[in-house]
Amino acid sequence: MKKFVIVANPCKDPGLKIAKGIIDYICSHGGSAINLSESDDGPVEFEKLHYENIPADTDCIMVLGGDGTLIRAVRKTRKTDIPLIGVNLGTLGYLCELELDNVYQAIDQLMEDNCTIEKRLMIKGYRKNSDKGRTALNDIVIHRMGVLTLLRLNVYVNGEFLVTYDGDGVIVSTPTGSTGYNLSAGGPIIEPGANILALTPINAHSLNSRGIILKEDDVIEIEMVARRGVEDEVAYVTCDGDRETKLQAGERFVIERANHTIKICKVNKQSFLETMRKKMK
Repeated sequence: MKKFVIVANPCKDPGLKIAKGIIDYICSHGGSAINLSESDDGPVEFEKLHYENIPADTDCIMVLGGDGTLIRAVRKTRKTDIPLIGVNLGTLGYLCELELDNVYQAIDQLMEDNCTIEKRLMIKGYRKNSDKGRTALNDIVIHRMGVLTLLRLNVYVNGEFLVTYDGDGVIVSTPTGSTGYNLSAGGPIIEPGANILALTPINAHSLNSRGIILKEDDVIEIEMVARRGVEDEVAYVTCDGDRETKLQAGERFVIERANHTIKICKVNKQSFLETMRKKMK
């Protein structure tokens, strides 16, 4: 790998000092790097970056920030098929491969092609009978907002009724997203290369409600049910923590495997289990 694009979150890297240091290091060691986060007027807000300016022959996109920054960069670059690697500038990061204390060593490995590329499953969700789908690397969550009323959600898998959850909502998580909201809600941690999805209720109002593991090719439909016999009840759907969509009583939201995967660079030789031990202490 010789050609890099650097994407930085200015909130995590004020003045882009870290990004500039990384670019200087890459260029001084025979590579080339473009700072997508900088313009003639200074740092560019993360949400206003021009991802269309990423050259097609880029070998790697290095994302500086945290897990949230990496997820948003994945969504913007998913159609480029260029591998990404994250540098954690936040607190606890499960998705970001690198920390500041090992980033330059990792760049040496990348430039020597001493790395592996993992393909990560993505999912897409859409309101039933709608053509507008949204993709997610981590999870799609159907949840309540505002007043403290329970949601009643019927879950169907491949057209067959599975379970009803009464509670704050439900999470459909990929293996990558299993260490995010899914973990906080009591769902299982899944090895990133596994071909499964996790269906996890949020604060289920039942002692018998449990999460369920499903195949990656299963088609999940979640129906919003009117608990009070009226049609004014509303749930909200978020993909990877944003892009909020309203779901009315009687509507169904479909979640299934996306048509493409994301490539993530790995330079660390430690196993997933060792990473979990270190992160969870």
